[in-house]
Amino acid sequence: MIIDEILDRIYPLPDSSKMSLKESIEEVSLPKNFCLMEAEKVIPYIYFIKKGIVRAYASTEDKDITFWFGSEGEPVVSMKSYVENNPGYENIELLEHCELYKLKTGSLRTLFNKDIHIANWGRKFAERELVKTEELIISRQFRTALERYKDLMLHKPDLLKRVQLGHIASYLGITQVSLSRIRAEMKG
Repeated sequence: MIIDEILDRIYPLPDSSKMSLKESIEEVSLPKNFCLMEAEKVIPYIYFIKKGIVRAYASTEDKDITFWFGSEGEPVVSMKSYVENNPGYENIELLEHCELYKLKTGSLRTLFNKDIHIANWGRKFAERELVKTEELIISRQFRTALERYKDLMLHKPDLLKRVQLGHIASYLGITQVSLSRIRAEMKG
């Protein structure tokens, strides 16, 4: 997905503002299993996925808990680092070789002060990330694993083909055995 489409999905910008923003963005290509962001570290970048899939997870003593998947067109950001310039909670791992657009948070803040359109784009970006987080929390608290699996099938069917079942089960908060049961029930 090209950067113009990604930026416009967040908030349409006048051409001059979009050009200023794009001047601060660079393309990077990183291998599968690369750790893009580490918990307990300030991450001074926002990324947008041109191609590939990533997962956000938190680690406990005995396992990793996946709480988000990102794919083409989606932003990858540690909101704690972005908003407060403090260490984030999450690890972000590339599940495929990824092509990403990389934007330095400091450069973006400078642009916020120079261009009201980019400042509004940044506000809209933060609002969208807040809504996404809210939906994730509500889904996790009030929906069953089966309902969340059906939601993945409906809204991100390609994810189910591209992500290993262990990560999907972790995302749903169930074991791989339970996920296999759900999948078998849905086929039957």
